[in-house]
Amino acid sequence: MSNKDFKGKSPVEEQNVTNEEATNLQEQSEKKAEEIAEGDNTSDELAALQQKYDELNDTHLRLRAEFDNYRKRTLREKSDLIKSGGENALTNLLPVIDDFERALQNIEKAEDMKAVAEGVDLIYTKFVAYLKSQGVKAMEVVGKSFDSDYCEAIATIPAPTPDEKGKVLDCVQTGYTLNEKVIRHAKVVVGE
Repeated sequence: MSNKDFKGKSPVEEQNVTNEEATNLQEQSEKKAEEIAEGDNTSDELAALQQKYDELNDTHLRLRAEFDNYRKRTLREKSDLIKSGGENALTNLLPVIDDFERALQNIEKAEDMKAVAEGVDLIYTKFVAYLKSQGVKAMEVVGKSFDSDYCEAIATIPAPTPDEKGKVLDCVQTGYTLNEKVIRHAKVVVGE
């Protein structure tokens, strides 16, 4: 047996093994350093993501609160409009009522009924002008073709001429529109 077999390894082989172990130890320490650096990067990324989450969550909560306040405010404003929305319309009707009161007081004392009739006609004109300013218009239906969207036929009579068949001959009750929407259908007599 040689010296080599007895000891197991030659000094050169022992040197190579030691160098390999040193290289392995160095690689292991580098891997551990990389893992630690990756762990630090991961914790930094985690902290950044947590901060971004907190910011987004805070923004979301603030937007929800803002929307809730907006919703409550609009409901309150809507409620106020419903309660006092007609106030302006009714306030502008008060002068017409005052005119009617004066007319009623003067009817008993008046000797000239023509003047009383003119006064009532002026009040009527003032009232119709007020309605027009509010968007209320009387429908002109006499002489036009019958349209069930605007008119309600309460009677039919034989048409005096063939041209008047299916047309409105008389209006018993005037119909009105409010901003182009029918608020009361005209009650009419239709030619048959």
